[in-house]
Amino acid sequence: MQPTFHRFESGVFLPPLDEPIPTPGMRLPAILFCLTAATTFAAGVAGWQPLLFRFDDQLAQQFSEHWPRGLAYAIAVMAVLAAHEFGHFIAARLYRIPATLPFFIPVPVLLTGTLGAVIGMDGSRANRRQIFDIALAGPLAGLVVAVPLLAIGMLTGTPAERNPFALPLLARWMLSIVRPDLASGFTIDPNPLFMAGWVGLLVTGLNMIPISQLDGGHISYALLGDRARWLARSILAMALFGIVVLGRFHWIVMVVVVVLMGISHPPIREDGQSLGRLRITLGVLSFLIPLVTFMPEPLVLE
Repeated sequence: MQPTFHRFESGVFLPPLDEPIPTPGMRLPAILFCLTAATTFAAGVAGWQPLLFRFDDQLAQQFSEHWPRGLAYAIAVMAVLAAHEFGHFIAARLYRIPATLPFFIPVPVLLTGTLGAVIGMDGSRANRRQIFDIALAGPLAGLVVAVPLLAIGMLTGTPAERNPFALPLLARWMLSIVRPDLASGFTIDPNPLFMAGWVGLLVTGLNMIPISQLDGGHISYALLGDRARWLARSILAMALFGIVVLGRFHWIVMVVVVVLMGISHPPIREDGQSLGRLRITLGVLSFLIPLVTFMPEPLVLE
């Protein structure tokens, strides 16, 4: 049942104070948190290799030699993901929108050890201003943690002629500022803080693509309403073009996930309020985030 909204604070309607907010379950989020901590630890120990997790003599030796690297990476990358998802969670709770605790996503591949994290939310109870604030809070909180970690990783990292992890525009700008001593064409060898920041940029850029129920999809719907579906369909068409014509077959998984989620944004609670100039300005500027943080080709394996 939809609640009756009759409080008005800071330009948005809120549910009555005496209306209880469902308490999010903790068992599954806790289990996934522990599993993701383990897989990211293993990824750091193995040196971020595109290998399936398999505990053998080689990995055991790596554990004994490189456990500090694994621990540093696991703590740093989990902090980035937690900041992103708790940005959403706290904003949702402030607006009294039911939301789950973050579900971290472990993967048994010793490349990053994780696919990020998500929260569940009853978005149908939010109005445009609320869904906008909740969606934008996550990426901003994540970047607040990811960018300094990436900068420290660059500053303390070892120069290298190549790095298999491609740098987005933001990371390239940062590298030129943080490490002006690097010779032309040189980059930084992967290290725990560098990789945690890199994963943070990748996750943020991916989530800010304005399609479906990604963070960017929420923001574009808040800005454009039903017209956002044309932007989402255009992006999907470009992705399909990349797969079929350019051979970017690694995009197939993302396209399938988006189609299963639904290309267009589901309806929310309409109350007739506009976003206001500040939110519109922030929303338009937020479309720059995926342009400077997302990497269409994250790995350079040649």
